[in-house]
Amino acid sequence: MVVKNTAVVILGASGDLAQRKLIPALSALYDAGEIDDTIRIIGSGRTELTDEEFREKFNLTGGFRNLLSYHTGMEGLRSYIESAGAFEHIVFFLALPPKVYADTAASLYEEGFRKNVTLIIEKPFGYDYQSAQELNRRLNEYFDESQIFRIDHYLAKEAVQNILVFRFANSIFYPIWNANYIESIQINAFEQIGVEDRGAYFDGAGMIRDMVQNHLMQMICLLTMEAPVSLDAEDIRTQKMSVLKALEVEECYRAQYEGYRDEPGIASDSQTETYAEMKLKINNFRWNGMPIYLRAGKALHRKGTEIGFKFRRLPKLLFNRDGSVEPNTIIFQIQPSEGIVVDLSSKIPGNESRITRTNMKFCYSDSFSGEIPEAYQKLLLDALKGNRTLFVSAEEAEISWRKMEKVLDKGELTMYPRGRMPVSRFQIDWIDFDRFCPVCP
Repeated sequence: MVVKNTAVVILGASGDLAQRKLIPALSALYDAGEIDDTIRIIGSGRTELTDEEFREKFNLTGGFRNLLSYHTGMEGLRSYIESAGAFEHIVFFLALPPKVYADTAASLYEEGFRKNVTLIIEKPFGYDYQSAQELNRRLNEYFDESQIFRIDHYLAKEAVQNILVFRFANSIFYPIWNANYIESIQINAFEQIGVEDRGAYFDGAGMIRDMVQNHLMQMICLLTMEAPVSLDAEDIRTQKMSVLKALEVEECYRAQYEGYRDEPGIASDSQTETYAEMKLKINNFRWNGMPIYLRAGKALHRKGTEIGFKFRRLPKLLFNRDGSVEPNTIIFQIQPSEGIVVDLSSKIPGNESRITRTNMKFCYSDSFSGEIPEAYQKLLLDALKGNRTLFVSAEEAEISWRKMEKVLDKGELTMYPRGRMPVSRFQIDWIDFDRFCPVCP
């Protein structure tokens, strides 16, 4: 279904997000025929720009360029939009600092925007449990929950969406997807870079708020939830909520890379973590007793977000009498390249029954032609169509914050050298992710 007669209003359109992500994503949707010439893309911000000056900020050609226009400030915005066309639907993307979300919602309401309106907001959805509650309360003063779309762009990554397909569309995996067969789930979210130009924001947040509470918690839900009744947004959300309610953080360790306090925008005595390592558990029948380990950090030895399922060891029988056969693993690589590895044991050719480790790889780039859509393309298109499946509800955000409360800004802060992994505080047999990742070139 092609999206028609819709105004997409980007509040904060002179900023970096619009230039890097939003306008390119909308342009790609137009080129793909997902939106047509009845759409209008209206930028709005405090900077005074003409329509042509606004268009010149983006490297655009063709018909899409003519769909862009600009309005300065909030005052008179409704009249401006009405003069641009008779739109059935208006979508506001708040490309603004999170602290002004509630006030912006109030301003839109006072300007006369009520029905047939959608608000899209970026994470973070609050700073902690109390602030998330307050933000949701204030947003709901002006707009219904059905009108509010909270973006977690990780949910729109193709490799993340494929998790549910892998689990529920392949009968060979579904029966073993539980604590009886899986020893542990291990998740990495590694960055080689430091905070760079995000110092002022990051120092007020830290790795747990910036990465764990949202992206990684959402991935855990998809990895461990029960099969939904259908693929409707509400049915999927029901199962995700069940996981969040059963989840508990057992241990958490924080660290900071050496030289962090010398970065621009960072306090000289900062106690903000740039690395976090956690052990979690899910108190339900499927996952009881199985740990989930998370590692997320900046200025590490490599970049990569990956999920590993480590299966239980074989009994000491047959080929494993000496206990030397390694347990099977399945690895989902989310970025930088999308792929899946199933690690297996196989016989080495020859007369003797010698066992070695082999693997089967699935690479998106090898299996599918064409460019993999960027996450914002999927999210914006879903929001334009009113599909809430990949968006976070108010209750999800609040419960996720509540689960993190006891570890936010808590505990000892150790130091680690830039470019190296901190020594793990968990005495476990970590999956050798470096051996497999990147999964695909």
